Amino acid sequence: MQALQGLLVVALEQAVAAPLCSCRLADAGARVIKIERPEGDFARGYDRLAGGDSSYFVWLNRGKESVVLDLKRAEAREQLLSLIDQADVFIENLAPGAADRLGFAQTILHERNPRLITLSISGFAPGKSHERKMYDLLVQGESGLAEITGAPSEPGRVGISVSDLSCGLNAYAAVLEAIVDRERSGRGVHLEVSLFDATAEWMTVPLLQHEGGRTPQRIGVGHPTIAPYGAFATADGRRIIISIQNEREWHSLCTHVLGDSALPQDPRLADNVSRVTHRDFVDGMVAARFGSLESGVLVTLLESANIAWGFLNSMQEFSQHPALARVSVRTPSGVVQMPAPAARVDRQLPEFGAVPSLGEHTAAVLAEFASAKPAT
Repeated sequence: MQALQGLLVVALEQAVAAPLCSCRLADAGARVIKIERPEGDFARGYDRLAGGDSSYFVWLNRGKESVVLDLKRAEAREQLLSLIDQADVFIENLAPGAADRLGFAQTILHERNPRLITLSISGFAPGKSHERKMYDLLVQGESGLAEITGAPSEPGRVGISVSDLSCGLNAYAAVLEAIVDRERSGRGVHLEVSLFDATAEWMTVPLLQHEGGRTPQRIGVGHPTIAPYGAFATADGRRIIISIQNEREWHSLCTHVLGDSALPQDPRLADNVSRVTHRDFVDGMVAARFGSLESGVLVTLLESANIAWGFLNSMQEFSQHPALARVSVRTPSGVVQMPAPAARVDRQLPEFGAVPSLGEHTAAVLAEFASAKPAT
């Protein structure tokens, strides 16, 4: 399904959040021209672990065209304006105010191309903190996310760049809505999406819990307001996660797995709030029972009791997971097998374009747009 085929996206982007947004647009069929500085998107240098290329860059830049422009030069700025004049969407995530200083303020761009949808991605939304340069870990810290993540002993970073990723997905959704709106109004709009706002919205539940009188505490892979919930070791060393979501599941766990149908009548365990209050007692019982059983026996009991369960897998185990669907993507260094996006159309895995080498399309694209006139 190429729903966005025929749309032109120009992305003055780097790192993660904006490239994720434009990657999703490219996946949906849009033509995405990625503007890179002469040294390239700095995400190209994050590592060399995807067959010789950067794992982040390979993931987020498939299906794009790479054009190198030195925007310190007036000629390059005019060349970029020629591209934007013909574009449907312009994305930028430069440092705060940098696009305006280069001559790409959204008011100027919309005057030249009224149907243009512009998107600015920043650390903070416009306001007194807007001028600060922000990256994913900094936002995880400022939003309180790191404070509720990790083991009880100290805060922890979420193991992936979750602030960047939530921002990029919010930006993608906003662009799609703006495209639909433009079909009705005939005019583009200016969108602003920040890493902080995207993360803050995902922090709604912990914030409401804090303001309601119970600040979430760090408990590793446990849950601050549900018990039992977490990973427990079996007799053969596997770690199995359970997540009891309601009283029916709790009764079934007690009867068919813990072997004590009278437990739900204990006033300390009468409901989830009570079980959270007595978490140490609850977890101790579950840990003792799980630790007495081989993983295969325990899994059989859990499934017969209709209790959801999962293994706490290593990266090696995840790599070999039977549910892991992969797609092949060509890169400058070869073909990389990566996880497929979550959405399926008619149960088919998608096919994606190649990851571009730095400046691979510069000459062809600049020649194509050299005589372009502003859209009307």
